[in-house]
Amino acid sequence: MFSFIRHTLRLMRIGYVLARHDALFPFYEAPAPAAVRGAAKLAARIFRGRDLPDRPGVRLAAALTTLGPSFIKLGQTLSTRSDLFGAAVADDLALLQDRLSAFPGDKAFATIEAELGKPIAELYSAIDPKPVAAASIAQVHLATTLDGKDVAVKVLRPGIEAAFERDIALFRWLAALAWRLAPRGRRLRPVEVVEAFADTVRSEMDLRLEAAAATELGENFKDDPMFATPEIDWARTARRVLTLERVAGCRVDDEAKLDAAGHDRQEIMRLAAGAFFRQVFEHGFFHADMHPGNLFVRADGGLTVIDFGIMGRLDRTTRDYLADMLLGMLTRDFELVADVHFRAGYVPAHQSRAAFAQACRSIAEPILGKPLHEISLGRLLQQLFQITQTFEMETQPQLLLLQKTLLMAEGMGRRLDPTVNMWQLAQPLIQDWMRAHRGPEARIASALADIGDAAMRLPRTLSRLERMVETMDPTPKGPARRHVPRPRPSWSMLAAAAAAGGIIAIVLFAIFID
Repeated sequence: MFSFIRHTLRLMRIGYVLARHDALFPFYEAPAPAAVRGAAKLAARIFRGRDLPDRPGVRLAAALTTLGPSFIKLGQTLSTRSDLFGAAVADDLALLQDRLSAFPGDKAFATIEAELGKPIAELYSAIDPKPVAAASIAQVHLATTLDGKDVAVKVLRPGIEAAFERDIALFRWLAALAWRLAPRGRRLRPVEVVEAFADTVRSEMDLRLEAAAATELGENFKDDPMFATPEIDWARTARRVLTLERVAGCRVDDEAKLDAAGHDRQEIMRLAAGAFFRQVFEHGFFHADMHPGNLFVRADGGLTVIDFGIMGRLDRTTRDYLADMLLGMLTRDFELVADVHFRAGYVPAHQSRAAFAQACRSIAEPILGKPLHEISLGRLLQQLFQITQTFEMETQPQLLLLQKTLLMAEGMGRRLDPTVNMWQLAQPLIQDWMRAHRGPEARIASALADIGDAAMRLPRTLSRLERMVETMDPTPKGPARRHVPRPRPSWSMLAAAAAAGGIIAIVLFAIFID
């Protein structure tokens, strides 16, 4: 009862803030009870402020900023869900910046000393008490280590974990309420969305995980001198403190400095597009917060990326499906696009493949009909996700995160040079990858590798079968007991070998008829 009252009172305040910003529009046509929709419209009419922006997404972003850090992060998560509020609102939410007022430097220093177990003087020869950046979760101070290295020190806000847990408890309560009251909206998986949001935020609040992500991404590009991550100072890193190499260079959106330094904007775009493509398709591990403030251009023209709190992962199967999907879209092979969705299980089997292919054509043709430099892969995925309701597609969180990141990367590219498509610049790399990984030879090699893995597991499987047969009790229960010959292990080995041979034959047959 106490939690119900607490959540209800908090909800009333949230409703008031949303109404003041005229940001209750998501409830107007939502799959919710009529009373909820009516209350939202009435509250907006009563409490609406003056001189508000025309764009609803901008009003919603302003309201979420007023509500604080958890809601800013929630808005950034919702920016991936164009299927919820439409592309325009999702684009506006994607521009949410979690810049907040800084907390005092002495509190940051207290956190550093508590986490690292040493006085500041034994950790850094100098550290600026005034932060250079303050966000919703942490702020950054510039410092110099005792051995003279220039570093940046990221420190979590005091009490931020408890504040997020309170808000996440409210979000869970609302999601469960929505699940019960709005059956038509269950395909949007509100409970799963909240849990994914909670997992993301918890990961961001353990700076050791961010340090590990930076290290992993850097190791993936150790053979590429033109793309790098800052070196982590592990001796001065803990759960609430992260110390890393200070990055030198120009922000990628600082056009005046880039031009003054003589950098080639198209070369920057080519490097950024190629690096991102490799992250997604080659490594399956990508930076998922690629706004201009997180990418710097070094004096040698190379790129350095920062802020690894939000990272995305794609397994090999998903990467292959995604590659085939994009290839089908770009070549207007919509039957292939439909086939990929059905094979991946994204669309239920009882739906019509022909109808789905037609729907894909309807959303892709207007985009693909534009000049090459105006084609957006992010927009293509965004439009694709908007037909989810018609075909009962469930949300794919890993692809939504990728779609948001694609849009951010393309927006950055348009700022550098609006007349050039960044993926066009990276076309040779993309073609080489597709030829090496999705061509006929690559498919055969992949299938043979799978068969090899199965063959390596076969002796262990046979051994388990033998042990299972040996431990079987062949004696029937009851008064009449008679001898039942025990199956010989050789028969189990022959049966398993025959099954394995059949699987191999089917796989090879599928390869050559594909």
